Amino acid sequence: MIWKILSLLILLLFYGIYFGKMILQSRKGIQTDQIAKRSVKDKIYYTELALKAATFLIVPVELLSIFGDGMLPGSLSIMSFAAGLPVPVRVAGLILGFAGDIVFGMAVWTMKDSWRAGLAEDDSTEMITEGIYQYSRNPAFLGFDMVYMGILLIYCNIPLILFTLFAMGMLHLQIKQEEAYLQTIFGEEYVDYWRQVHRYLGRKRK
Repeated sequence: MIWKILSLLILLLFYGIYFGKMILQSRKGIQTDQIAKRSVKDKIYYTELALKAATFLIVPVELLSIFGDGMLPGSLSIMSFAAGLPVPVRVAGLILGFAGDIVFGMAVWTMKDSWRAGLAEDDSTEMITEGIYQYSRNPAFLGFDMVYMGILLIYCNIPLILFTLFAMGMLHLQIKQEEAYLQTIFGEEYVDYWRQVHRYLGRKRK
Protein backbone atom coordinates (compact mmCIF):
# COMPACT_ATOMS: atom_id res chain seq x y z
CA MET A 1 0.00 0.00 0.00
CA ILE A 2 2.86 2.40 0.78
CA TRP A 3 4.12 2.04 -2.80
CA LYS A 4 0.72 3.04 -4.13
CA ILE A 5 0.39 6.05 -1.83
CA LEU A 6 3.86 7.41 -2.58
CA SER A 7 3.54 6.75 -6.32
CA LEU A 8 0.20 8.56 -6.42
CA LEU A 9 1.73 11.45 -4.47
CA ILE A 10 4.46 11.80 -7.12
CA LEU A 11 1.80 12.15 -9.82
CA LEU A 12 -0.42 14.47 -7.77
CA LEU A 13 2.47 16.82 -7.07
CA PHE A 14 3.60 16.81 -10.69
CA TYR A 15 0.20 17.45 -12.26
CA GLY A 16 -0.73 19.80 -9.43
CA ILE A 17 2.21 22.01 -10.43
CA TYR A 18 1.35 21.69 -14.13
CA PHE A 19 -2.34 22.54 -13.91
CA GLY A 20 -1.88 24.96 -11.02
CA LYS A 21 0.47 27.04 -13.17
CA MET A 22 -1.98 26.91 -16.07
CA ILE A 23 -4.79 28.20 -13.84
CA LEU A 24 -2.66 31.03 -12.44
CA GLN A 25 -1.60 32.11 -15.92
CA SER A 26 -5.14 31.88 -17.31
CA ARG A 27 -6.23 34.38 -14.65
CA LYS A 28 -3.71 36.78 -16.18
CA GLY A 29 -5.06 36.15 -19.66
CA ILE A 30 -2.17 33.90 -20.66
CA GLN A 31 -2.85 30.74 -22.64
CA THR A 32 -0.28 28.29 -21.31
CA ASP A 33 -1.25 25.29 -23.41
CA GLN A 34 -0.06 26.01 -26.96
CA ILE A 35 0.48 22.36 -27.91
CA ALA A 36 -0.82 21.55 -31.42
CA LYS A 37 -2.64 24.89 -31.67
CA ARG A 38 -0.65 26.29 -34.56
CA SER A 39 -2.54 27.72 -37.52
CA VAL A 40 -0.27 25.87 -39.97
CA LYS A 41 -0.52 22.06 -40.08
CA ASP A 42 3.21 21.46 -40.48
CA LYS A 43 5.76 19.07 -38.95
CA ILE A 44 5.79 21.03 -35.71
CA TYR A 45 2.00 20.74 -35.43
CA TYR A 46 1.93 16.97 -35.94
CA THR A 47 4.86 16.41 -33.58
CA GLU A 48 3.04 18.38 -30.90
CA LEU A 49 -0.17 16.47 -31.61
CA ALA A 50 1.67 13.17 -31.08
CA LEU A 51 3.27 14.60 -27.94
CA LYS A 52 -0.12 15.59 -26.55
CA ALA A 53 -1.46 12.09 -27.23
CA ALA A 54 1.60 10.50 -25.58
CA THR A 55 1.44 12.62 -22.43
CA PHE A 56 -2.32 12.09 -22.07
CA LEU A 57 -2.26 8.34 -22.71
CA ILE A 58 0.54 7.60 -20.27
CA VAL A 59 -1.50 8.89 -17.30
CA PRO A 60 -4.18 6.12 -17.31
CA VAL A 61 -1.45 3.53 -17.93
CA GLU A 62 0.44 4.82 -14.88
CA LEU A 63 -2.72 4.80 -12.76
CA LEU A 64 -3.63 1.29 -13.88
CA SER A 65 -0.10 0.20 -13.07
CA ILE A 66 -0.48 1.60 -9.55
CA PHE A 67 -4.05 0.57 -8.76
CA GLY A 68 -5.03 -1.91 -11.47
CA ASP A 69 -3.86 -5.04 -9.62
CA GLY A 70 -3.27 -6.99 -12.80
CA MET A 71 -5.69 -5.19 -15.10
CA LEU A 72 -2.91 -4.31 -17.56
CA PRO A 73 -1.72 -7.05 -19.92
CA GLY A 74 1.35 -8.70 -18.48
CA SER A 75 0.91 -7.15 -15.03
CA LEU A 76 0.85 -10.52 -13.28
CA SER A 77 2.45 -12.74 -15.88
CA ILE A 78 5.86 -13.69 -17.18
CA MET A 79 5.85 -10.32 -18.98
CA SER A 80 5.76 -8.46 -15.66
CA PHE A 81 8.91 -7.30 -13.92
CA ALA A 82 7.53 -5.27 -11.02
CA ALA A 83 7.20 -8.12 -8.55
CA GLY A 84 10.76 -9.17 -9.25
CA LEU A 85 12.41 -5.76 -9.08
CA PRO A 86 14.66 -5.41 -6.03
CA VAL A 87 13.37 -3.05 -3.36
CA PRO A 88 16.38 -0.71 -3.79
CA VAL A 89 15.42 -0.26 -7.47
CA ARG A 90 11.86 0.64 -6.52
CA VAL A 91 13.13 3.01 -3.83
CA ALA A 92 15.34 4.60 -6.50
CA GLY A 93 12.17 5.04 -8.55
CA LEU A 94 10.50 6.90 -5.68
CA ILE A 95 13.52 9.15 -5.24
CA LEU A 96 13.71 9.81 -8.98
CA GLY A 97 10.00 10.59 -9.17
CA PHE A 98 10.02 13.07 -6.29
CA ALA A 99 13.22 14.63 -7.64
CA GLY A 100 11.39 15.05 -10.96
CA ASP A 101 8.63 16.94 -9.15
CA ILE A 102 11.21 19.28 -7.65
CA VAL A 103 13.03 19.84 -10.95
CA PHE A 104 9.76 20.49 -12.79
CA GLY A 105 8.55 22.84 -10.05
CA MET A 106 11.81 24.80 -10.13
CA ALA A 107 11.61 25.08 -13.92
CA VAL A 108 8.04 26.38 -13.88
CA TRP A 109 8.81 28.79 -11.02
CA THR A 110 11.92 30.17 -12.74
CA MET A 111 10.13 30.68 -16.07
CA LYS A 112 7.45 32.79 -14.36
CA ASP A 113 4.96 34.00 -17.01
CA SER A 114 7.25 33.06 -19.89
CA TRP A 115 6.37 29.39 -19.41
CA ARG A 116 4.40 27.80 -22.25
CA ALA A 117 3.56 24.23 -23.20
CA GLY A 118 4.27 24.03 -26.93
CA LEU A 119 5.52 26.63 -29.41
CA ALA A 120 3.64 29.91 -29.09
CA GLU A 121 3.25 31.58 -32.48
CA ASP A 122 2.13 35.00 -31.31
CA ASP A 123 3.20 35.23 -27.64
CA SER A 124 6.24 37.28 -26.70
CA THR A 125 8.32 35.63 -23.98
CA GLU A 126 11.66 36.26 -22.31
CA MET A 127 14.72 34.06 -22.63
CA ILE A 128 15.35 32.55 -19.21
CA THR A 129 18.88 31.48 -18.30
CA GLU A 130 19.01 31.90 -14.52
CA GLY A 131 18.18 29.51 -11.69
CA ILE A 132 17.88 25.89 -12.73
CA TYR A 133 18.27 26.97 -16.36
CA GLN A 134 21.95 27.52 -15.63
CA TYR A 135 22.31 23.73 -15.42
CA SER A 136 19.73 22.48 -17.92
CA ARG A 137 18.38 23.99 -21.13
CA ASN A 138 15.17 21.97 -20.69
CA PRO A 139 14.55 21.33 -16.97
CA ALA A 140 10.77 21.06 -17.37
CA PHE A 141 11.18 18.25 -19.90
CA LEU A 142 13.82 16.70 -17.65
CA GLY A 143 11.26 16.74 -14.83
CA PHE A 144 8.75 14.92 -17.07
CA ASP A 145 11.32 12.24 -17.90
CA MET A 146 12.33 11.77 -14.26
CA VAL A 147 8.73 11.31 -13.14
CA TYR A 148 8.00 8.89 -15.97
CA MET A 149 11.14 6.84 -15.26
CA GLY A 150 10.48 6.92 -11.53
CA ILE A 151 7.01 5.39 -11.91
CA LEU A 152 8.41 2.86 -14.39
CA LEU A 153 11.02 1.68 -11.88
CA ILE A 154 8.32 1.18 -9.25
CA TYR A 155 5.72 -0.52 -11.48
CA CYS A 156 7.45 -2.15 -14.40
CA ASN A 157 5.15 -3.83 -16.91
CA ILE A 158 5.17 -4.08 -20.69
CA PRO A 159 2.47 -1.46 -21.42
CA LEU A 160 4.10 1.02 -19.06
CA ILE A 161 7.50 0.47 -20.68
CA LEU A 162 6.05 1.07 -24.16
CA PHE A 163 4.08 4.19 -23.22
CA THR A 164 7.00 5.61 -21.23
CA LEU A 165 9.38 5.18 -24.16
CA PHE A 166 6.82 6.70 -26.52
CA ALA A 167 6.24 9.72 -24.27
CA MET A 168 9.96 10.30 -23.66
CA GLY A 169 10.68 9.97 -27.37
CA MET A 170 8.06 12.58 -28.25
CA LEU A 171 9.36 14.90 -25.53
CA HIS A 172 12.82 14.64 -27.06
CA LEU A 173 11.48 15.54 -30.51
CA GLN A 174 9.62 18.48 -29.00
CA ILE A 175 12.81 19.67 -27.31
CA LYS A 176 14.63 19.68 -30.65
CA GLN A 177 11.80 21.68 -32.24
CA GLU A 178 11.74 24.19 -29.41
CA GLU A 179 15.50 24.65 -29.47
CA ALA A 180 15.43 25.38 -33.20
CA TYR A 181 12.55 27.82 -32.62
CA LEU A 182 14.38 29.59 -29.78
CA GLN A 183 17.43 30.04 -31.98
CA THR A 184 15.33 31.81 -34.60
CA ILE A 185 13.73 34.04 -31.94
CA PHE A 186 16.74 34.93 -29.78
CA GLY A 187 19.55 34.40 -32.28
CA GLU A 188 23.15 34.59 -31.04
CA GLU A 189 22.02 35.07 -27.44
CA TYR A 190 20.50 31.59 -27.48
CA VAL A 191 23.47 30.12 -29.37
CA ASP A 192 25.81 31.40 -26.63
CA TYR A 193 23.56 29.83 -24.01
CA TRP A 194 23.45 26.58 -26.02
CA ARG A 195 27.25 26.50 -25.99
CA GLN A 196 27.37 26.77 -22.20
CA VAL A 197 24.59 24.47 -20.96
CA HIS A 198 23.73 20.87 -21.87
CA ARG A 199 20.32 19.94 -23.24
CA TYR A 200 19.32 17.90 -20.21
CA LEU A 201 21.79 18.40 -17.37
CA GLY A 202 25.15 20.01 -16.73
CA ARG A 203 27.31 22.85 -17.92
CA LYS A 204 29.71 22.45 -20.81
CA ARG A 205 33.45 22.88 -20.47
CA LYS A 206 34.70 26.06 -22.05
